[in-house]
Amino acid sequence: MASVLLYHVVGDLTVGKPELVEFSETETVEAAIRAIGESTECGIPVWKRMPHVGMIEKNEMRQQRFVGILTSLDIVSFLAKTQCWEDQDKAMKTQVSDVVVPNKALLKIVDPATRLIDALEMMKQGVRRLLVPKSKVWKGMSKRFSILYNGRWLKNNENASSSNLIPNANRPSSSSTSTYMRDKFCCLSREDIIRFLIGCLGALAPLPLSSISSLGAINLDYSSIEASLPALEATQKHPGDPSAVAVVEITPDGHHKILGEISASKLWKCDYLAAAWALANLSAGQFVMGVEDNVSSRLLPDFSVNSPVQDNKTANGGGSPRLRKFSSRSIGFNPVSPSFGVGRSMYRGRSAPLTCKTWSSLAAVMAQMLSHRATHVWVTEDDNDDVLVGVVGYSDILLAVTKQPAALIPSTRSITELASEIQS
Repeated sequence: MASVLLYHVVGDLTVGKPELVEFSETETVEAAIRAIGESTECGIPVWKRMPHVGMIEKNEMRQQRFVGILTSLDIVSFLAKTQCWEDQDKAMKTQVSDVVVPNKALLKIVDPATRLIDALEMMKQGVRRLLVPKSKVWKGMSKRFSILYNGRWLKNNENASSSNLIPNANRPSSSSTSTYMRDKFCCLSREDIIRFLIGCLGALAPLPLSSISSLGAINLDYSSIEASLPALEATQKHPGDPSAVAVVEITPDGHHKILGEISASKLWKCDYLAAAWALANLSAGQFVMGVEDNVSSRLLPDFSVNSPVQDNKTANGGGSPRLRKFSSRSIGFNPVSPSFGVGRSMYRGRSAPLTCKTWSSLAAVMAQMLSHRATHVWVTEDDNDDVLVGVVGYSDILLAVTKQPAALIPSTRSITELASEIQS
């Protein structure tokens, strides 16, 4: 086990993190679209309102108020419903409580002194957000030392009790070793954890140089949909983690040839109404590859587009949303090829899936995910860029970095080879 995971605590990762602003379940879908554009991991935690304003709330009460995490894919799937197209204004003013999938297990409140290894174990079990109290003066420490919020180092106190030296992940935030600001929390995502880990590659050796295949980090149980099927069927797959469905063609020998994906990552900052129309009316292949050359322009509607960021005039009620004809470019795609079945090698656009090889190193895959702000990377065969093998998500990486050294296969790759792979 890497010492960096034992000696660091979650409080070290909260330095500079902004205070959490709760997003209420009574807010509208339109407000959620704006909030998701500024979020991490393409989703926002949704909360029930406090029963009484100004009340002092215990962690257990706050945990019970958490509803679930609302993603961009959830919203686009909701807007693609027939009743939403019949009344778009009503759909955009729908409360998010009617859209979000309740799941209280996705968030956990932890003490700042919780060891990083304990936090990783929670996330391996399905937790996607850690809610950490912000402290004025935190004097907890991990085994020997830890970084204080003000940036100074706190050395091991010989008179400290053993309970302070090895913090308990379940210890309440009202610990005598901490002074907390009332109702002040910050939120850590799995992306924050990965960003921290990639800054500690040396301490994690030999893991970063090892291939994702040797680490067992490739998830073979991925969600997929055939390109010729309606794109709306992707929402029936109920992708869990990552929230993504691969759009594939089935080859004569039964392999999956990946064309693109329908995911929360791709829809993160899209034009939601345009994406919803495409999801409801196009095939999966047309959705990811573009439709300008596949569908007659007379079939593409003109509709008012409520984009995540509107101009000030519209936002202030001084004007109405502008009419715009549907284009796959408006949902973040840049199609080139004439169809998803022809000219695949010519296609290069934003809808192209993020891929790696089975021999790709763990460090290279982590760098890919962070540089693209993606929640996952699709894995393809070594000798064929399009044949899908599996997917690597946040949970798979966390499982890999906590593997015991005895379970690893030694790597003969050099630091120079690793640097070259990351740059490419």
